[in-house]
Amino acid sequence: MLLEVAGLRKSFGGIDAVRGVEFTLAAGEILALIGPNGAGKSTCFNMLNGQIKPDQGSVRLDGRELVGLAPRAIWRLGVGRTFQITQTFGSMTVRENVQMALLSHGRAIGDLWRFAGRLDVAEADRLLALVGMADAAERPCGELAYGDLKRVELAVALANDPKLLLMDEPTAGMAPRERIALMRLTADIAQAKRMGVLFTEHDMDVVFEHADRIMVLNRGTLIAEGTPAEVRANEQVRAIYLGEGRLYHAEAAS
Repeated sequence: MLLEVAGLRKSFGGIDAVRGVEFTLAAGEILALIGPNGAGKSTCFNMLNGQIKPDQGSVRLDGRELVGLAPRAIWRLGVGRTFQITQTFGSMTVRENVQMALLSHGRAIGDLWRFAGRLDVAEADRLLALVGMADAAERPCGELAYGDLKRVELAVALANDPKLLLMDEPTAGMAPRERIALMRLTADIAQAKRMGVLFTEHDMDVVFEHADRIMVLNRGTLIAEGTPAEVRANEQVRAIYLGEGRLYHAEAAS
């Protein structure tokens, strides 16, 4: 199993944000984590890549414990991440943004800064071609439309050749057609590279169409886990989360 999470717990000021979360993720699998606002999704997500240290629990990637490691160390072990709000350097070109990630992964930034623009050009261009952004390689990121920025961020996240990709609301702020295209691209890459993908998302159409399995978090506790069909049929999920009209929209789209 690629990722094994057991007994994950975190509290803030005596209030449990995450309580005993446990799940697994296989290589090549796409797993969605959903739940109402305040359910603990972000806290859970941030514990997986070391941004928050859990009070209890274990996070193992290919059998190696990640709890206690810094985010950079976890990244070097093969965990990539994208963010709800894109994290790119607006004044740098699309290619340069990807080159920065490649140089960082190769530990070359400090020693070779003056020559950085000449390094890893071919690999940066390969990653940009993979996400459909090769034609924009010379453009500053600050000029790009939001959907294109999301593709660049995906290329940056792939710079460390991840085994596991964490995506925090990957389609937030995107038009419906862009959402579909980005998630289809991610699914194709995950299948080709045997890369596990864990993503959080508020768009239920995206979740039910693209996730192999879905986990539902409520008040820090996992209340359901299963295939999209199983989660859609779960009465507790309907009552707590999907009864806001989004379930029926998802059903109509299936």
